[in-house]
Amino acid sequence: MRKFTAAVLMVLTIASVSAQNLQMHYDMGKDRGYVTTTLEMFKPDQWGSTFFFVDFDYNRDFGNSVSFAYMEISRALRFWDSPWAAQIEYNGGTFLNDAWLTGAQYTWNNADYSRIFTLQGLYKYIKDKHDASFQITGVWTMHFFERKLTFMGFADFWREESVFGNKTTDFVFLSEPQLWYNVNQHLSLGGEVEIASNFAGVEGFKVCPTVAVKWTF
Repeated sequence: MRKFTAAVLMVLTIASVSAQNLQMHYDMGKDRGYVTTTLEMFKPDQWGSTFFFVDFDYNRDFGNSVSFAYMEISRALRFWDSPWAAQIEYNGGTFLNDAWLTGAQYTWNNADYSRIFTLQGLYKYIKDKHDASFQITGVWTMHFFERKLTFMGFADFWREESVFGNKTTDFVFLSEPQLWYNVNQHLSLGGEVEIASNFAGVEGFKVCPTVAVKWTF
């Protein structure tokens, strides 16, 4: 349920439009079985672009009310004609340490922007945990069949110490590939698969698929 990828942001910047979408996912992962909503907003301007998203989990164990909230907001800066851009970002949520990131990204695309890949290298400060960490992020967007089908997603790898009993891990991996069938310019049907290691209090490898609907305003 994560993000409107940097690759998509690049396309929208070129098109000089803003975009917002609302996603509703039913999470079928082990020990989950609840709904997550994601609200995303992107707006370009003459100095770059601003993006944010907010996730809300509605866990039945909490009376189907909001049991978890997570937010990311980022600012891409690009005053020049180049595939390179600067980025600053904030991440935070319920029961999580706030994190601030800054660094650079490189974006590749083909001529019609149906294939886009962005690689980011970021310094990461995690409040009350790590003064100096790092994160490497890759994001992609691939359109097929005259953009009726979209395969998109991201993969993050970062340093963060986590303790599981007597065991300590030093790194986290998270990827969320999404597949969407675009019914029209507003409605999309599909889902994602969360693939994670040592993430969100779970030791080791875990896979959590969802089915979802998305409305683009």
